[in-house]
Amino acid sequence: MIEFIIKLHPEISIKSKSVRKRQTMLLEQNIKTILLQLDPAIEVRNFYDHLTVTAQQDCDKLRRQLLEHLQCIPGIVQFAEMQSGSFESLHHIFEQVLELYRAQLEHKSFCVRVKRTGDHPFSSIEAERYIGGGLNQHIASAQVRLKNPDLTVHVEIKRDKLMIVRQMYHGMGGFPLPSQGDVLSLISGGFDSAVASYLMIRKGLRTHFLFFNLGGAAHETGVRQMSFYLWQKYSLSHKVKFVSVDFAPVVTEILEKIDSGLMGVVLKRMMMRAAATVAESLNIKAVITGESVGQVASQTIVNLNVIDRVTEMLILRPLIYQDKQEIIDIARAIGVEDLAKTMPEYCGVISKSPTVNAVLSEVNAAEQRFDFTILEHVSTNAKVMDIRTIEYQAEQQVATVSLETVLPAGAIVLDVRAPDETERFPLQLTDHAVIELPFYKIANGFAALDQAQQYYLYCDRGVMSKLQALLLKEQGYQNVAVYKKPE
Repeated sequence: MIEFIIKLHPEISIKSKSVRKRQTMLLEQNIKTILLQLDPAIEVRNFYDHLTVTAQQDCDKLRRQLLEHLQCIPGIVQFAEMQSGSFESLHHIFEQVLELYRAQLEHKSFCVRVKRTGDHPFSSIEAERYIGGGLNQHIASAQVRLKNPDLTVHVEIKRDKLMIVRQMYHGMGGFPLPSQGDVLSLISGGFDSAVASYLMIRKGLRTHFLFFNLGGAAHETGVRQMSFYLWQKYSLSHKVKFVSVDFAPVVTEILEKIDSGLMGVVLKRMMMRAAATVAESLNIKAVITGESVGQVASQTIVNLNVIDRVTEMLILRPLIYQDKQEIIDIARAIGVEDLAKTMPEYCGVISKSPTVNAVLSEVNAAEQRFDFTILEHVSTNAKVMDIRTIEYQAEQQVATVSLETVLPAGAIVLDVRAPDETERFPLQLTDHAVIELPFYKIANGFAALDQAQQYYLYCDRGVMSKLQALLLKEQGYQNVAVYKKPE
């Protein structure tokens, strides 16, 4: 049996009783929505100040899947894998703790913390001293240290039930989805917009994605991958929208009608107008951007003030005070750094000498020359899709790409997963060569391979491998297929 105890984010715990109850119920439902897909027999129980997750089957694959999901569900600040049982005496408790922790405590400093509920012939402090003293005597290389130990042994005694913490894990914190409502995040696929979207998800906001396409089909494919990754990893419990707006006609109009120094500010103003139109059509009350003060010319306080004048829609900027390195660090932690590195930045190249102090009257005068029917047309003709269909559309689009579960002799497999995934769970095939080529390097890296060979792209779920196979097909490569590992 696998059992976890889920601790709520502290900001949930301090809410009023009614708010706390609602947030806890949302978290319970979200956990069920995600985990029951792994095993319908998983049990999730709500105990007001914590939740428990119990799976009757005990296997490494299910345990890994549970860990990965629980670490990425908003509202969970911490969770612990537990070992449950009964006990006959305090010494019996010590014996069970020793059996579980003997190997972990070798050459480590430690302390014991006991949380006790019910009537027992010993107090919590007495239990801590007895268990800690016994561990210290039986593990010669271990040492008791009450402050800043290498490892803390957590034991919970609830009447006649004993629960020993096997290992503690950190969650992402925040509030459960969608306790704070819906927002529309402007996503370009780069560091800033990806991190801004993640922070809003963490804050309990169901985050939909809006993409202004300036770079064609390949750019949209990359941004879809980024959006799908963020949704699948951090907000899988709720469906969201992915909206794509073809902004190339707007850029053409700006290049022809607007003075060079004002192009960047005008482009952002057009994006905010279009974003407000899309948000209102989806009944969304706020727009999210990844802007940070002073990072580029359009993000000075003066220019942001001018940009915001085009709409009454609430514009939130969660990164407004963050340094670039801080943003990159968050991107690395949430798993989007490598993909973000490969995404081209189109907005920043529209002006050769952008102004950092735009004057509102001058911008308004310049926009008098702009044909706003173009903006209206691209906004009203935005492509709106359920993000869950990205996987389905990939399935449909790659119908011409063969899917193989049995590889022919001499086949070469391209593992397109991110490096952290391949490092943790390497693909090991006895009779076939495996080349690790992350999906964000496929566009440039594939050309360097021996084109006389046939290549089979692989990833865990098959989404990225299918999208990349389609992209390579569109570029003229016919020597690609998709490999699906048999269950």
